[in-house]
Amino acid sequence: KRLRSLDGHSARVGALSWNQHWLSSGGRDSQIIQHDVRSRNHIVSTYVGHTQEVCGLKWNDEGSTLASGGNENLLCLWDAAMSHRGNSHGYHRSNSNGNGDTITDPSNIGPRLQLTQHKAAVKALAWCPFHRGLLASGGGTADRTIKFWNTNSGAVLNSIDTGSQVCSLLWSKHQREICSSHGFSENQLILWKYPSMTKIQEFKGHTARVLHMDQSPDGGSVVSAAADETLRFWDVFGSPPNERKGNNLSMGNFCGSPMIR
Repeated sequence: KRLRSLDGHSARVGALSWNQHWLSSGGRDSQIIQHDVRSRNHIVSTYVGHTQEVCGLKWNDEGSTLASGGNENLLCLWDAAMSHRGNSHGYHRSNSNGNGDTITDPSNIGPRLQLTQHKAAVKALAWCPFHRGLLASGGGTADRTIKFWNTNSGAVLNSIDTGSQVCSLLWSKHQREICSSHGFSENQLILWKYPSMTKIQEFKGHTARVLHMDQSPDGGSVVSAAADETLRFWDVFGSPPNERKGNNLSMGNFCGSPMIR
């Protein structure tokens, strides 16, 4: 049953991210719209900084910073404090009214940081669960890198060439590990050790690019969705440390049925 429709975009919506009662949506119209789902007038503000389609969105766990990736290779960082209704602070966009006057629109907000080091579309975004302010991002076919960022300063901490398009990223909830999913040519998942970024294991089976990943509530298993129109379940991160002895009821057992069409 549909509960509600939220309008505002003039083209397709390709990215969504929740932050409590706020839903952020990114569209092909290059805009990011903040919706307050509790309100009848749900559009709180519009983030203006991308020039092409917004293809990645991710709020950090604290709900204080939104990362967005665009098809024009930009990675932007936005502060939640800029979006609050009636907020008089933030990075507001200014435009001329044609008479030489500058008009500031408090509903149109620019990014706190605009990072340009990727060389292809930025779809894959993941905030580190054990290091506050650490963000991982992945670039498309012409880039192929996973980059790690200090989101306070905008500095690149590390950059790893994966050899193929990076479509999605997922941190382990229990280990210092990160999983990446890829497109051409192997369409695989790769598990990496952080921060050394040594490759632990590859997971192959998809026949087209692996667009999305998510993990089970216990953090052990990963489900991947690919352009081959299948969902596949993988035992990637293993059982949580406190469940490794005497607990055989983890989601890892579900991986006996690895594919859903």
